[in-house]
Amino acid sequence: MTVLYEDNHIIAVNKTCNEIVQGDKTGDTPLSEMVKAYIKTKYQKPGEVFLGVTHRLDRPTSGVVLFARTSKALTRLNEMFSRKSQASFDNGQWTMDNGQLAIRKTYWAIVEGCPKQPEARLENWLTRNEKLNKSFIAKLGDKEAKQAILSYKTLVRGERYTLLEIYLETGRHHQIRCQLAAIGCPVKGDLKYGARRSNPDGGISLHARKIEFIHPVKKEPICIEAPVPEDSLWQQLSASV
Repeated sequence: MTVLYEDNHIIAVNKTCNEIVQGDKTGDTPLSEMVKAYIKTKYQKPGEVFLGVTHRLDRPTSGVVLFARTSKALTRLNEMFSRKSQASFDNGQWTMDNGQLAIRKTYWAIVEGCPKQPEARLENWLTRNEKLNKSFIAKLGDKEAKQAILSYKTLVRGERYTLLEIYLETGRHHQIRCQLAAIGCPVKGDLKYGARRSNPDGGISLHARKIEFIHPVKKEPICIEAPVPEDSLWQQLSASV
């Protein structure tokens, strides 16, 4: 477990593609319990350690995960995560349009092929199939369809794969995976959404690269960045950014 940031109120770690954030039916030890054990040992905490889960990443996805170490921090972070933030990409920088104290997450993805447009804003309606654990592109007005919006920018174009930077305006189930597959660029290794082959580690090449927010207690701007996986293609493409 790699700790990216910690203080008395929050802690952020770099999740690998094989870890789960919270316990599930597999019975595997979740990342939340690993972080609790780390805090208990490092700070010699007696009794139960408080740790609040503020958001999740899909198991095959890697990157930064933020936890709250106090109930005050958890409440305030939950409020920020629940706010919808509008943003635009201009001259290499994301800028907030509505000025609200929302949390902004930036993802990197290695996708098959190359998008027709170097950068674009994708708007779709998605439905979720619980049995298949998969989302599908739907039409406006379809029952239970939810609007999904993201923006992407091409960072590096390789021979067979492209590295994209992605910003989410909504947080739907498998949103990035589904929307990128819909434009003919499935995430590398993502067999569920049309990738040609799996990755050796069983994960997919989707990485929560960065999270930006105002500290829930200190009120200072925080930016936490997770290094990319130690994979040759990740290292090769990210080296050119």
